[in-house]
Amino acid sequence: EAQLVESGGGLVQPGGSIRLSCVASGFIFGSYSMYWFRQAPGKELEWVSSMSKYGEDIYYANSVKGRFTVSRDNSKNTLYLQLNSLKTEDTAIYYCAKDGRGEERGQGTQVTVSS
Repeated sequence: EAQLVESGGGLVQPGGSIRLSCVASGFIFGSYSMYWFRQAPGKELEWVSSMSKYGEDIYYANSVKGRFTVSRDNSKNTLYLQLNSLKTEDTAIYYCAKDGRGEERGQGTQVTVSS
């Protein structure tokens, strides 16, 4: 059974940085494009970033482009998301997913941006 476990969230001040990790198990991680999504309170699930299986194709939502960086280490079955220059509107639960609709995602990790 596929499992995704996110970690690294927390409370950070505006302008700060944080790195999220997602450890995958139960499937061949290196054979899948991977995705980050987020969901803010009272809002729908929002796609944040995508990375192809070898990292050759990377995409970001306009709202995070230039501030967030996705990466992966296939030897560790791990996906990362570096969040820089954080804004209060980045506050959300962040999920990694193995499908482009976010239906096969982990339990999420909370990121709160507040002074």
